[in-house]
Parts: sequence; C-alpha cells; structure tokens
Amino acid sequence: MARQPDILILMADQLTPGALPAWGNTVARTPHIDRLAAEGVVFDAAYCNSPLCAPSRAVLMTGMLPSASGVYDNAADFSPQLPTWAHHLRLAGYRTVLAGKMHFCGPDQLHGFEERLTTDIYPADYGWTPDWTRPLERAEWFHSMSSVTEAGPCVRTNQVDFDEEVSFVARRRLFDLARQRAAGVEGAEAPFCMVVSLTHPHDPFVIPQEYWNRYDDAAIDMPRVPAEHVPDPHSARLRHINAIDATPVTQAQIRAARHAYYGACSFVDDHVGAMLETLRETGLDRDTIVLLLADHGEMLGERGLWYKMSFFEPSCRIPLIVHAPARFAPHRVSQAVSSADILPTLAALGGAPVPPETPIEGRSLVPHLEGTGGHDEVFAEYLAEGAVAPIVMIRRGRWKFVHCPADPDQLYDLAADPDELHNLADDPAQAARVAALRQEVAARWDLPALDAAVLASQARRHIVNTALRRGAATSWDHQPRRDASREYIRSHMDLEMLEAMARFPRQGT
Repeated sequence: MARQPDILILMADQLTPGALPAWGNTVARTPHIDRLAAEGVVFDAAYCNSPLCAPSRAVLMTGMLPSASGVYDNAADFSPQLPTWAHHLRLAGYRTVLAGKMHFCGPDQLHGFEERLTTDIYPADYGWTPDWTRPLERAEWFHSMSSVTEAGPCVRTNQVDFDEEVSFVARRRLFDLARQRAAGVEGAEAPFCMVVSLTHPHDPFVIPQEYWNRYDDAAIDMPRVPAEHVPDPHSARLRHINAIDATPVTQAQIRAARHAYYGACSFVDDHVGAMLETLRETGLDRDTIVLLLADHGEMLGERGLWYKMSFFEPSCRIPLIVHAPARFAPHRVSQAVSSADILPTLAALGGAPVPPETPIEGRSLVPHLEGTGGHDEVFAEYLAEGAVAPIVMIRRGRWKFVHCPADPDQLYDLAADPDELHNLADDPAQAARVAALRQEVAARWDLPALDAAVLASQARRHIVNTALRRGAATSWDHQPRRDASREYIRSHMDLEMLEAMARFPRQGT
C-alpha cells in the first residue's frame, strides 16, 4: 500500500486572485507563488462560499454552508460536534497541525487539530455579533476607511508580529517532524497535514518599508470599475457600514492602499517561499502535496468598495493552487469550484472516507486534478453585517446569480462581462433563465426560515455576550501549550542523544 502523502496548506487572508501574476496581474511580484502555479494545478474560478473570515473558514473545514453549520458571521459558534477534515484525517492516521489564523469562535479552538502552535489574531467570543434589527447602526468593530486613508509604509504592525511567529513555529515544527523521522522516533512516520495561515494581506493597508520599496508608486494600477458605478442596494449598505460615503478618499490614498496591498502580497510570498524551502531542506518536499488558497478576496477600491462581504468577483473569488507535480500534471481548471470542495478533496487524497451521515456541500476536486472532468458549480451565502436578509449566490458555467429577498436580483454573464457591469436580471432575453434560477433558489433554500434562524442566533449571542462581560471573564482564545521543561537542553535529558537527535541532517547520514 502506498504511503499517504504529507499535506501542507498555505493560507492567506483576504487575498484576491486578481492581485497575483498567476491570474494575470502584471504589477505584483510573487515569484514563489508563481512557481507553485507553473508546476501545479491552478483553479481559475475558485470561490469562497461566504465572503467573510470565520464563515468562509468554517466552510473550508466542514464542507458545509453557513446555513447548515450555523457559522453565520465572525462571532457565530463553530460547533465542536461538526466533523472537519482534520477529524477525518486524524481517523486515517494523520498528525494534524495548525499554525496561525482560523477565526474559530467558541470554546473549541482545535476542531480536530492535534496541535495548534499559535493563538489566533482575532477574538473567539461573541463581541462581533451583527444585529440585523439595526441595519443603519455602525458598530465600533466595523471596518472604517482608516485602512485606506492611513495607508503607507510602516516599521511594524501586530499583523507582521503574528505572521512572523506563525512562519517561525511552522518551520520549526517541520524541522521537528523531519528530525523525528530521521531518528526513527515511534509514530514519526505518520503522515502530517499542517495548515500555515497568515493574516496578510488583510487590511489595514500598511507594510514595512522593505516591501513597500519593492514597488514603484507610479506602476500601481488603479481600480477598473469607478466608484461612480451605480451601486446595488447591498453595496450601498456596505458603503454605509464601512463609512465609505462618510470618508471621501483621494486618488493618492487609493493608490497608496493598493501599493501597500501589493507589498503585503510580496510579504506573503516570501513566507510561502520560506515554507517551501523548509520542505526542500528537510526532504519532505518529495511526497508533500501543497495547497495554496485564501479565505476570501478583497475589493481593493473596485466600484468604490473595499474589503469583502459581497458576491462581486474581487471579493468572493479566491486563489487556489494544488502543487503535486509527481501526482498531477500542471494545468489550469476553468470550472467553478469552491472552498466547500476542500474537505472531500483532502479526504480523498489522504485516504480518509467521509461517512454518509456527514452531510457536506462540497465535491472532491480529484477529477479536476487528474484532468478527467469534474463539477462546475458553486453555491454560496452571506449572512453577516451589511445584510438585512440572507443573500445567496449560484455560480454555474458562465453565469452568476445573486438573490436576496430584500434586494433586486442580479444576473451576470461573466464570460462577456467579467467586471459585472451589466445586471441582466431584468433583461427580457434572460427571463426564462432568471425564472429557473429563482425556482432553484426556492427549492434549495428556505430563506424565511434561514432569516429567522440568523435573527434568533444574533439575539441569543447579544444576551450571552452582554452577560459574559460582567464580572469575571473566562477567555475562549486559544492558549498554546508549552512545557519549557522539555525544550532545548535540560539536566534530565541525555545530552549526547539529544544533540544527535536535534541535528538535521544527522551526522554520517
């Protein structure tokens, strides 16, 4: 029986594929991601299933849409009873390791990971719960335009601190795994699946001078779709909750924000390169499948919008590369796929059967990887701040359909109109298509029931959050376990054996 492959998942936050050369960008400098793309399988129409951090990551982990998992927004419980691919892979014999951000909300901060090497950069409590009953009220934790108006170079940020810690501990863990295998430590031959999840290039749009200086300000491209483009109702709400209309920005500020974002893409690329070099140095690259992806995209000023939270392409499309040249010949996949497909894909690659009683939305990408076909369909939902009712999306073939009971429908022909400038929902020539899609939405989603479930969840969480802020508070934030008595050199250890085992490669090998 062939050995199960090791798996390394490299994840960025708020990285839109349109900012990467692998998807046609001519400004960004990301040579390590470029190499992964040249040698791997590149997905040209990969989508997140909910364009916000926590819901998207929960879909990635479970293969379930937010309506099924209950992870509606950035402060919704991720139930510990939901099986994730980390659970399935552990059952198949994998060591599962997480370093970095996953934005798990609730007391369970592992969700199947055997080891979690860092804390998260974002809170695990209910403090960021939206309130659909107050659609015009801006909560203090909402985005603002300071990320754009104050964009530029910096010396240091908490995001740099976080990502450098994530990269360091992840590389050290890979060296530990390689050393243990070289020393023949019992259990060390078990395959691993490690996630290395960075918080860049997520706003705020600031980056150390080294990365800012990699780009000439005059070479920074500007948004393709102007802010004057008439917004749909959801975009108008996003303009309000993100204070876009209240904070006019200059062309220089827009350019600076995009400049810093490209610098952050290069920062991510350097860390990707460091992880790939560690695989090479340890020899683990010989049988490791590398996945590169993001949780969602970034509007970057297109249509005058910033951040995510919408179903326009810059916000909901994600980069996705599967790099395993010995297994899958390099090629590009044009069909629409999504984050929900990651669970069945990892299960298939790792030999981890998913029990039929585990309902998932996703489908395996292995047929796409092998070039033998595969699906061309994505279903998605947005149930968080800025919405006033559920917003759902169907992407199939060249068409994207967006429906919300509170808003007019949107239908885009992405082949003819990649910038989504022409809403065809009211075009008489598309009446039959729109009617069929509406019927499909009604058959797939019980939107009144979903609306009621979201409102009830928000109300419960507001009560609990208010109560938990009074008196003594118990944090749910992950506290990495560390036993200093077992680190480096201690008197109870056999020094000679320790030094021999810690050296990689071992002398004489």
